[in-house]
Amino acid sequence: MAAAAAMSTIPRTPAVTAASLPPAAGSRSSCGGVVGVRVPNLHRQRFPRPRSSAAWASSRSSIRILIIILRARSVSPRSGLNRFVESFDKFDVQGIVMEEAILILGVDEELKELQRRMKQIQCFLHDAEQRRIEEEAVNNWLGELKNAIYDADDIIDMAKFEGSKLLVNHSSPSPLPIKYISCCNLSVTSCVRNVWTHRKIALQIRRVNYNLQRISIDKTFLALENVKATYRVLAPSKRHTSHLVEPNLVGKEIKYATSRLVEMILTHREEKAFKVAIVGTGGVGKTTLAQNIYNDQRVKGNFSKHAWICVSQEYSEVNLLKELLRNMGVHERQGETVGELQSKLASTIKDESLFVVLDDVWQSEVWTNVVRTPFHDAAKATILVTARDELVVRRVGAEHLHRVEMMSTDVGWELLWKSMNIKEEKEVETLQHIGTKIVSKCGGLPLAIKVIASVLATKEKTKNTWEKVVESSAWSMSKLPAELRGALYLSYDDLPHNLKQCFLYCALYVEGQMMHRADLVRFWVAEGFVEEQEGQLLEDTAEEYYHELICRHLLEPDPFYFDHYRCKMHDLLRYLAQHLSREECYFDQLPLEPTTWSKLRRISIVNKTDMLSSVVEKGHCRVRTLMFCMSPNIDSDVFMRFPHLRVLDLTGSIVQRIPDSINSLIHLRLLDLDATDISCLPDSIGSLTNLQILNLQRCYALHDLPMAITKLCSLRRLGLDDTPINQVPRGISKLSLLNDLQGFPVGHSYVNTRKQDGWNLEELGHLSEMKRLGMIRLENAMPCGTSSLLDKKHLKFLNLHCTTHTKESYTMEDITNIENVFDELKPPCNLEDLSIAGSFGQRYPTWLGADLSSLKILRLIDCASWAHLPAVGQLPNLKCLKIMGASAVTKIGPEFLCDKTATPRFLGTIAFPKLEWLVISDMPNWEEWSFTEEVVGASDGKSCTENNKMVLQVMPLLQKLELGDCPKLRALPQQLAQVTSLKWLHIERAQALKVVEDLTFLSDSLLLSKCEGLERLSDLPQVRTLYVSECPALRWAQKLDCVQQLWLSKDLQMEFPLWLSLLKQRYQQLHGEELDLYTW
Repeated sequence: MAAAAAMSTIPRTPAVTAASLPPAAGSRSSCGGVVGVRVPNLHRQRFPRPRSSAAWASSRSSIRILIIILRARSVSPRSGLNRFVESFDKFDVQGIVMEEAILILGVDEELKELQRRMKQIQCFLHDAEQRRIEEEAVNNWLGELKNAIYDADDIIDMAKFEGSKLLVNHSSPSPLPIKYISCCNLSVTSCVRNVWTHRKIALQIRRVNYNLQRISIDKTFLALENVKATYRVLAPSKRHTSHLVEPNLVGKEIKYATSRLVEMILTHREEKAFKVAIVGTGGVGKTTLAQNIYNDQRVKGNFSKHAWICVSQEYSEVNLLKELLRNMGVHERQGETVGELQSKLASTIKDESLFVVLDDVWQSEVWTNVVRTPFHDAAKATILVTARDELVVRRVGAEHLHRVEMMSTDVGWELLWKSMNIKEEKEVETLQHIGTKIVSKCGGLPLAIKVIASVLATKEKTKNTWEKVVESSAWSMSKLPAELRGALYLSYDDLPHNLKQCFLYCALYVEGQMMHRADLVRFWVAEGFVEEQEGQLLEDTAEEYYHELICRHLLEPDPFYFDHYRCKMHDLLRYLAQHLSREECYFDQLPLEPTTWSKLRRISIVNKTDMLSSVVEKGHCRVRTLMFCMSPNIDSDVFMRFPHLRVLDLTGSIVQRIPDSINSLIHLRLLDLDATDISCLPDSIGSLTNLQILNLQRCYALHDLPMAITKLCSLRRLGLDDTPINQVPRGISKLSLLNDLQGFPVGHSYVNTRKQDGWNLEELGHLSEMKRLGMIRLENAMPCGTSSLLDKKHLKFLNLHCTTHTKESYTMEDITNIENVFDELKPPCNLEDLSIAGSFGQRYPTWLGADLSSLKILRLIDCASWAHLPAVGQLPNLKCLKIMGASAVTKIGPEFLCDKTATPRFLGTIAFPKLEWLVISDMPNWEEWSFTEEVVGASDGKSCTENNKMVLQVMPLLQKLELGDCPKLRALPQQLAQVTSLKWLHIERAQALKVVEDLTFLSDSLLLSKCEGLERLSDLPQVRTLYVSECPALRWAQKLDCVQQLWLSKDLQMEFPLWLSLLKQRYQQLHGEELDLYTW
């Protein structure tokens, strides 16, 4: 066999050899297709041969093995060697020394041997991964390989941890970081003290080597083929669009079904409990249709309470009721029973009108036993149920059933080629025959068609290539559940090995739960799934993985959030991920036998902890990820039960203290204490030298960070947002790997004390890896004469925040100081997201302008003393701009578009060329808004408008404009009429605004609320939805011929003003039917 031939060149491992160590975490690469497995990469290590003296060889190799772990440089430790031998004699451990010498002789050869074996095994992993589903022997072999590499990973951490202690215990005056400390700096006494630990580690390494040797000669491995896997990335490394474009292929069918069901719901909206059901097989589009109905503005306007609940197959009654209450803005207490929650729900919806979606219902008991009784207290209620089984919805008592049918072959083929962005008509015709075969294989399921389109997009667009996909064994895998065969499994199998691990990890989230991009990125980094790329942070690479999974339709981005900020996973894809990782992962609500604990590596539990204590014995569990989200009463001994943890997520759980025993979690990479009740951190946390992510945001009882924080040498993120920290240790600059620091408190004084009320800006200078930085209490800062941020080439997200005074005014010294501080905080030009909040300077920072060429999002909040806004119109990539609380601004003019001093090079260009969303609010003194007057730049000194040909084009891509709390604004700029992409215009509390007119391209909705001075609406020919509330002076509404929905406040409906009567008459003339009115 191929594997046998390949392995024949590998020399056998001696019966007793030097134990080998992989390098430290960070140089590992992932094992193809095996979740959580990282194959050590050893090619960087070079070691001289030991000398002839056994004792000398032993001492040198013992020291070297620790330095290897710490990635240090080998330097001959000549001094103190005689004393080292004498020390062993004194402690009567010469026999052990000799045994150690035997174990670690020839370590360089052993490392090379291990590297060769790993490379050989890795060549056959792709074949093994493809055969594991159908061949149990191959699956068992992969399991053994994973266990061996997990063990190697643990030993690396153990050795690194012990080696770090050895160096720390040595009182060397050297100021160098650990990784540069040479062998000669090690204390001989420290080596002796740790000899037993060294030996233990060496024995464990020898065991791993033996296991790998046994695995490499297993007959299953020898039968594998050396198959080279090729992968192609779909997502570009630098994305140029903020939203994924979904092909609008079944629009007519969905629109028709949505319209018909909405009309039915509105017809029966006065009934006590009207139930509508949508049924169909998994992946056919039930949830998509339900979402359209739920988001329909007519449904929103006719019910006072709304809720969307993903029920799932194994639901919890308590969780379901809590989610219903959260949907309605009611916070539950921990420990409430089903009966108590039902009573609270009943009182919440009493005498209200209610619209609820119960998505993915598998059992009728969710209605009969859980929600039926409290829903009867609502004055009127409509319940929309989605389910696969028609019998379930009939048991629920649905009055109407709508079945979602499979796609036709023609529509499915169109979805396939458009999802692949095939634009050449000839290619479409050439591939149509084989393409329709693939659509038929997908059974007409939209989900299956989209994911198989992503697979095909990575391959050549030829008949032969596509024929291989049709003939793939994935369509007929008998040991896969029927609904996972074919397209869904192929979409997983086509992933590169590291993305497979990331995809499977997403199954730990509860069905239907939104997953935040930043959280997934941190989990993947902490688990070691992310491969190092030269010159790029691990977090940047992980974000590329995230966008790749979205491009492949394996994750669904939330369309209501900017830039794919969060996503969710379709229940069928989650089922696929759960099935493939079922031997290693436990998911909440599923049955669990104590005998399976030894195989588990990841556990996700929501709202319960009792199942752990009865089955877990100390030291018997090898779990690497433990998610205890929203769980009550976490026992402190949880840290002792899971000694192998890499990820511990306690978000929202009732945790009041972290015990000293947390120092036993030497492998821990991520500790999430978000929204817990902790009031302090133990000093023992400083022992977690592998910890990379520490989330402490929203810990409202936490005020003090311990000195030990500065010992976390591997820390990459420290989250302190919304946590009232007022005591921090000096030395944050020691954390050289830190790239995400949120809630950085700036202190008043910088005296030479161990503790201070905040950090100073100079300490940022050494944090060169910084990507995300949020600073608070900047009013405490003093100018330091240098830029703290300009050299941070990775910085993408920056939040600068001052705490504004409310009781006393600022002195001119304060104002000058804060202006200088902000000037010194000039970011690099690669910054993408900037927020400035609470600045009390009288001007904006000198650097805030066109030089920030990569900026996409800009927020200027409560900069109340700025007399003018910065010239940001020439930012080439700005997509979202929010300006709030600029109280001193009275006019926004051409200076907002470009800097007058730089105008010759900008004249004739586009202002805000990529801006999509503009929000301006809380501007009490803003009166005038114009883009054209007084733009001087021509050689003769004439203005742009006088030269006529130099008028700027403004905001050509703007889609959404929101204006709020601008009581003195008199008019909208005339140039707004030229914005062809504008879809939404929302204006609230603009009391001086009299007219909204000539917006010929505004195409979706116009919202007007509390605009007491508004008199006329005119020339809005494309507006489809109009909202009007508390606009008593409105007299005219003309040329709104496309309005289909009119939303009015109750007072306007009762008054029925003349403009409303004329608008209804005009609609009747044009369409021959009544204009629908809705209450807003």
